[in-house]
Amino acid sequence: MRTHVALLRGINVGGHNKVAMSDLRDVATSLGLADVVTYIQSGNVAFRTDETDSARLAQALAGAIAERLDVRPSVVVLSRDQLARVIEDNPFQEETDHRRLHAIFGRQLTDQDGLSTVAEARRRTGDPGSRDQARVVGSTVYLHTPDGFAGSKLAAELTRPRGRLTRDAVGTARNWATVMRLMGLLGD
Repeated sequence: MRTHVALLRGINVGGHNKVAMSDLRDVATSLGLADVVTYIQSGNVAFRTDETDSARLAQALAGAIAERLDVRPSVVVLSRDQLARVIEDNPFQEETDHRRLHAIFGRQLTDQDGLSTVAEARRRTGDPGSRDQARVVGSTVYLHTPDGFAGSKLAAELTRPRGRLTRDAVGTARNWATVMRLMGLLGD
């Protein structure tokens, strides 16, 4: 059974920071991680390990990737139980189009930090006609974009490379289809 997933931010985007998934698997395996599997080219790695400290795993992966592949992505690691909790806590369960729902995972985000960051992002976008919503539960920001992610000002503000969520909280976003697929990779 795979017990963790690592989510990398900033690789294979727009032709920058290219990382072959086979190289990423090799790096993870070199750290003693077992049953390493990658999913799509955006940096999702499922694996088993006896290590239980997600922050320590994220730091080790980030360091090894920087050293061996000369790329410095942000890395967030979630245990299977943590990812299951993210799925269970989803405040937008009624959304059936998984492209309209994203989870922004933050390594250092707290409820209060997330709430103030979302409020600040809403204020900066100033888009009163938008149906977009963002809710914070734990260290995850759930972003619902019923009119599409690509045209969402709130999504752009919350996920921009130098944004507070992604800079301070070392965050990375995944659409709900990817979240569910990753849970499937982690098994029961």
